[in-house]
Formats: sequence, C-alpha cells, structure tokens
Amino acid sequence: MTDVRVTSVNRQPGNKAYDGITHLSGPQWRWTRDQVVNSIQAGRNTFFVLEHGHRADLAVVTGPEGLHLRTRADGHWTDDLLELPECRNHEGSVAAG
Repeated sequence: MTDVRVTSVNRQPGNKAYDGITHLSGPQWRWTRDQVVNSIQAGRNTFFVLEHGHRADLAVVTGPEGLHLRTRADGHWTDDLLELPECRNHEGSVAAG
C-alpha cells in the first residue's frame, strides 16, 4: 500500500463543496475523484493532506450526491481538502501505486 500526498484539487465550476471535487493531484500524478475513492476502498493506497505541518487522512464518505472524499485528523472531520489550491494539468496520469 502506498501513502500518497494530495497537494491540489479541481472542482466543478461554482461548487466549492466536497461533492464538487472532480480531480486530486500531487507533484507527479493526477487522478479523478472516483479513482481515488476506488483505490482507498480497495486498500491499494492511502491519501493525505499536509497543511501547516498537520496531517489529515482522506476518507470515503457517502453524501447526498454519492461517494466523495473528506479529510479526517485526530478523530475529527476537517476542511483541509477544500483549502487546497486548484490543480494544474499534469502530463501523464499516475504515480500513485
């Protein structure tokens, strides 16, 4: 299992909520939300956000629009994922295992 840091996200225009996230990325990879959800559920990867030296792990959550991702740190839901900047397009697709 690979532990993967998320450094940016893309959202649907005008949707700043968790269910509006379409893509997540790091320095050498960019995946759709569904790819990240499937990878977490299959136990292939763990994903996390590191903000201000504080780690928050991504978890799959069921919401009104279906499955989406949230961050959790120290047993509490956080908004760290929503605070990430917008992704720039990356060449290639995946560095996460």
